[in-house]
Amino acid sequence: MTTRTWTGPVRALTALTVTAVFILPVYLVLANTFKPGTEIFAHPGTLPLHPTLDNIRNVTGRADHLFWAGLLNSVQVTALSVILSTVLSAMLAHYLVRTKTRGARLIAVLILAGLMIPSAVTLQPITEVLGQLHLMGTVLGLVLVNVAANLPFGALLFMGFIKNIPLDLEEAAALDGAGPLRTFWSIVFPLLRPAAASVLIFTAVSVWNDFITPLIVLGPANGSTVTVGMYRQISEHVSDFGAVFAFMVLSTIPILILFLFFQRYFVKGLLGGATKG
Repeated sequence: MTTRTWTGPVRALTALTVTAVFILPVYLVLANTFKPGTEIFAHPGTLPLHPTLDNIRNVTGRADHLFWAGLLNSVQVTALSVILSTVLSAMLAHYLVRTKTRGARLIAVLILAGLMIPSAVTLQPITEVLGQLHLMGTVLGLVLVNVAANLPFGALLFMGFIKNIPLDLEEAAALDGAGPLRTFWSIVFPLLRPAAASVLIFTAVSVWNDFITPLIVLGPANGSTVTVGMYRQISEHVSDFGAVFAFMVLSTIPILILFLFFQRYFVKGLLGGATKG
């Protein structure tokens, strides 16, 4: 038997196995969303025998509006974090690429070092800083933490694109009387749309799925996001797992729509940032 004869089935089997590992959790969530609670415990892995929308109604119709309040907070925090992270990281990347000084190179090194530090390590000092600034328990404080956490990745991705933009374009704009800010917004930033889409999606997914940061920064008395709301859906006295599965599905829909809207720029942005410069 030749090598090509048996490697083909092995590769196909490996691909199917890996695909099943990723698809199985999605299938379980979707299937159990439309099952009664008793059926979830009796047959968690089967398709719904008696499909029902009760779990979705229980989540969206709660008296405390847990899902809707969390959704509103998540949309607000994610939108502000994405806009600020994308704009600031693009401006920072432009400065680092176009400025040939030791200070700029040092900042670039610090950005790379920041990517290697786990977010859990910085959470304690961040809360102390926010406390000194009286921003603990506020949406603004959470947004600032998200922007700081996502700024290094965004700047690194933008730098790969900006290096491939001819400097002659900016010099020509300067000769026409455009200042640095107008040159950046009119010439540079429109050319960064694929990179901006990638930064936008990565930042949005990161902020939307974050659990520990909003739980600690906002605190129990100042609202919750969808991830924190999902955690609060279960308590020691409540085990409505059908509602939890429904909460998962409903909280995934907004970020999935965002990804589908920007997906054509997403791969282009990643490939461009990896090969340019």
